[in-house]
Amino acid sequence: MDGGLELEGFTRTSFTYEEKARPVYRRGEGPAVIVIHEIPGIYPEVVRFATRVADAGFAVYMPQLFGTPGRPFTMPYVLREVLGCCISREFRILGSNEASPITDWLRALARAAHVETGSRGVGVIGMCMTGNFALAMAMDEAVRAPVLSQPSLPFGITKGLRAGLHLSDEGLVSLKARAKGGLKVLGLRFTNDRSCPGERFQRLRDEIGDAFEGIEIDSSPGNPHGLPKSAHSVVTKDLVDREGHPTRAALGRVLGFFREQLG
Repeated sequence: MDGGLELEGFTRTSFTYEEKARPVYRRGEGPAVIVIHEIPGIYPEVVRFATRVADAGFAVYMPQLFGTPGRPFTMPYVLREVLGCCISREFRILGSNEASPITDWLRALARAAHVETGSRGVGVIGMCMTGNFALAMAMDEAVRAPVLSQPSLPFGITKGLRAGLHLSDEGLVSLKARAKGGLKVLGLRFTNDRSCPGERFQRLRDEIGDAFEGIEIDSSPGNPHGLPKSAHSVVTKDLVDREGHPTRAALGRVLGFFREQLG
């Protein structure tokens, strides 16, 4: 991971848990929302999304897990960071019934943000390789609004992995108990996205029923909105910021979900 840099409009702080310190970018006031960036890092479209969350009335906490803040999205950059995650002990790329160890640090950040913002509950959105981290974080009562945007772990190279939740057995028990107690989970994906297979969303429906709300945007060949079959990042790189577009509607639903659960 490259050292933390300044981002315009954000305050760079640091959070330490179990002797591991990472930069955290803060912006806004209100209930806390943790924005967990996707591969390859905090690139400009991720910053744009985090800014919109802050402008909607939330205190954004955006930790830097890998990559260089502000660096534009390119495929060589993506491949470099994917390789780094694959060999890192903090990520479990093929972990179907276990969460990545880095989620322990993220859960600690959520607990701290909960207290710092007046104990009003915390929203979390994970994206791509960090998408299912929101499920592991929901083991903590402080997390009240988990969002999974194109959750891509575990890599779906087998049928079992395509339905994997990147969550330990203990975490699944906790998630189901919290769902029975009123916790809601929101998920976003494009229908043609092989890195986030439909079996994963179906598994969530099977496990927690109506507590899971899945938004699946048509990206099949010839889809009415002209989305490419490669569409992947719903609220960042592949967002079409135009009224009436399904990705814009998905963004609106994410903000509405945070308001409902943290209001």
